[in-house]
This record gives sequence, C-alpha cells and structure tokens, in this order.
Amino acid sequence: MTGEAGRAGAHYVIRGGVEGRERLRMIARTMRPTTLALFDRVGVPRDAVCLDVGCGGGDVTLDLARVVAPQGRAIGTDIDETKLALARAEARDQGVRNIEYRKADAGASLGEAGFDVVYARFLLTHLRDPAATVSRMRGAVKPGGSIIVEDIDFSGHFSHPPCDALQRYIELYSTTVRSRGGDPDIGPRLPVLLLDAGLEQIGMNVVQPAGLEGEVKLLSAITLENVARSVLDAGFATAGEIEQVVEELYAFARDSRTVLSTPRIVQAWGYRT
Repeated sequence: MTGEAGRAGAHYVIRGGVEGRERLRMIARTMRPTTLALFDRVGVPRDAVCLDVGCGGGDVTLDLARVVAPQGRAIGTDIDETKLALARAEARDQGVRNIEYRKADAGASLGEAGFDVVYARFLLTHLRDPAATVSRMRGAVKPGGSIIVEDIDFSGHFSHPPCDALQRYIELYSTTVRSRGGDPDIGPRLPVLLLDAGLEQIGMNVVQPAGLEGEVKLLSAITLENVARSVLDAGFATAGEIEQVVEELYAFARDSRTVLSTPRIVQAWGYRT
C-alpha cells in the first residue's frame, strides 16, 4: 500500500477480513433502503460507469451494478483482498456480470474522467486528508458526472432510554479514530469538501436508521467488538472494560422496550461541470 489510503489502511480502526465482512453485510442490509433512495435522488444514469471507492464487501457495488444494468457497469476498489475475493464470489453466485473488483487504495490515482458516478461510503472518516481523496474522486468523474458520498457523524447516536454503555462506546470509538488521524464526525463537513473540490449543485440529506428491534440495534455492540484491538493497542480501555461495555450493549439491544440508532449519517453529492 502506498499513499494516503495506504496510510489509512494502517490507521483503519475496524477489523478486516472475514470477521469484518460479516459486520459490513449487516451494515449493508441496514443502509440499503436509504442508499438506493439516494441514488434515485441524485439520478444515476441507467447506462453509467460507476466507481465505488473503498467498497469493503462490495454490497453497494452490487447495487450500483444492478441499477445500471445491462448497459452500464460498476467497479469496486478496496485494500482488503480477503473482502474483495468474497465479493467476487458473491457477484458470481448472484449472476451479476457487469461488475469488477480491484485491489487499490484511495491514495492512488483513480484515473482521469473515466466514470459517470464516483461513490464512497464510510471511507473519508478514516483518512488523514479526506480533501485529497475527494479531489481525486472529482478528477475521475466525467464532465456532467456526479460524486456521491455518505459518512458518519458518530456523536449523533441516540437511544431511549439513555444508555451509559452507548456513551462509553461513542467515546472509545471516537477517541481511537482521532488518535489515528481520522474524523469520526466528518459527516457535516461533506458538502464543503465537495464544494472545495470544485463540484457544483451540491446537495445533502441526513438519514439515521433506528428501531426497537432488528440488526440496527446490534451494530453498536458488533462494531465495538471489531474495534476492540485498536482500542486496546491505544490504551484507551482494558479488555475487561470493553467486554463489559459490549455485554451491556447487547443486553440493551435485546430489550424490546429500548430504542437504539446508528450514527447520524450525512449524504452529500455534487456534479462536475
């Protein structure tokens, strides 16, 4: 790995590989309705060539491929070859053929004006210089094309009733991401990042899945399990404390009378003229 995203890989706080893929699968199911609505709102052409930067398990890449089929195609890039191999197998199993996955980092060139749509979800929050990546994304978009980004405002979680374990989880995650150069609350910055990159007709929206039951309530506990090694390495908590917070989050999630949300998620988009 080279460049900024190579450094991002080294500073990425969430576990990768097969275990990380399962968490991403759960996120994808939770986020799918609002992400598909976003594509409709922005207007992804049915014959578009799309790039999903930092695609992770490739769930959104698959959806983009379906949106633009049969004339268009979707390409997903990521630094985690294990996740990419799983994504390729899933695309084959589902019969999606207008798709490709490549090992690449967001710090490398994304090409020049080769795509109608460039998309990234939950990538910029982990980067030391997200503006540089947005600039490269703009360079990869054809005139008239769009950049679409979704990212977190991590402090924006909510619960009912108040949950001390949730607040400790937010603190541990946010502190760990900041210690590695990321921004856990980057969401509100997204429109200005697009504006500063030279995009026009900037739009934004805020979504936040929440519920009394289902996978949306499990994401906090599962994410903390996946960042535990990074938290421990940084010395921000002991293994015993992390285990206790995880148990409390699971117990809160199992209670049918509690409400738990994801982070607040900002969607932003703009067009290259």
